[in-house]
Amino acid sequence: MKQYDRLYRLYDDFDTASLRAYQEFVDLFPPVDSRVALDHWQDASDELDERKREIREAYPTTGERYAAIAAYLDRDQAFTALDLATEYGRPINALVLDVDETLRSAGTTDNEIPRETLHLLDLLHEDGIPIVVCTGQTLENVKGFLIQGLGNAFVHSGDVSIVYESGNGVFTPRHGSQTKRLLYESLDESITNVFDTVRSRILADAPDAVARGCHLQGNEFNVTLKPNAENGTRKAVEIIDDGLLYLLDLLGETVASEVDADVDEPGEWARAYYASDPEIRAVIEDAGEGQEASPDETPPALRSLFDRIDVGYYEGDAAEIVSLELDKPTGVRAAFDVLDIDDPFALVMGDSKSDLRVMEWLERDDAGIAAAPEHASRDVLDHVVRTNELLFDEGDAAAVLAVVYGLNRLVTSRDDADA
Repeated sequence: MKQYDRLYRLYDDFDTASLRAYQEFVDLFPPVDSRVALDHWQDASDELDERKREIREAYPTTGERYAAIAAYLDRDQAFTALDLATEYGRPINALVLDVDETLRSAGTTDNEIPRETLHLLDLLHEDGIPIVVCTGQTLENVKGFLIQGLGNAFVHSGDVSIVYESGNGVFTPRHGSQTKRLLYESLDESITNVFDTVRSRILADAPDAVARGCHLQGNEFNVTLKPNAENGTRKAVEIIDDGLLYLLDLLGETVASEVDADVDEPGEWARAYYASDPEIRAVIEDAGEGQEASPDETPPALRSLFDRIDVGYYEGDAAEIVSLELDKPTGVRAAFDVLDIDDPFALVMGDSKSDLRVMEWLERDDAGIAAAPEHASRDVLDHVVRTNELLFDEGDAAAVLAVVYGLNRLVTSRDDADA
């Protein structure tokens, strides 16, 4: 029987909705010191085992895998997994995961990774899939919430790598001398001088509204302004918009000094150059400071460094400068190298243009698939819709992780021949 027919029969002949409810209850039941509650959990566990047994008996060869699919995937997710298995014919062998507004959301999950997401990550990790957490945050921040959510043993298993500050460093516990790789140490002096100068001046020389409204994230290399207000609020949006304009001006002045360029208003050239990003251009225009100059007219001396430095803008969350020579793809490649992933076929999940670079790299090399939350940036959404349409609701990364869980089981069982 073909996989489509088997899967159709699975969801037609069995009460998979109840099966998933039992599985969720058994998996996510909180630790309590109550005999009555524990008895209730045991009853649910026994019922779950019985329902899975019926599926195993109906599918003599693939029953274990089909019971697992029914326990974690609804019908739409299962057929999405089958479409991917049919198209690519290979399992996902690595996860590349952004954190903020991907695994967790300020709006719907209170900046916590949901328990359903954590549990599916644990299941996929138990399947032997290495996990690369790829974020703009500092290493200590990422380590903290990962250990809190997944446990110290998980994070230090040897199969988890953290690409932090959008590719400036890679931390992979239990890998000896390769445990921490400081990729920014490979940059030349002209770039490091710009970052050091901007970091030293960004708050000291800032206008009062920016100096009072922002703080500097404790990065090892990137320079990131964060709002002294709740992320995403109107106040935070105003603060970061002001901070972005100031950061562009300071970057222009610093680059002009570093290359000894005799140009007027270098900050204006920085604004014009980086206005090629539509989100940055909108902030500049909203401030009533539309640019007459074209990025192509940027003086070559300034452009020589602008071409190597990216300005990131995240509405109501951050404004930052990063090195284009140390982006997320660079960090992920380094993580794959440490984890000995020679032939990746990865799922990458993210919401911003830094994540898009990883998605585009994997697509070019036929090395993975991409997924994004529905509130991701426009370019990310365009990419994901154009490829596999793996979009998920805000805060519901578990939905796509479940598809991966099913995909890997369907690929494994595709040649089995149940009657």
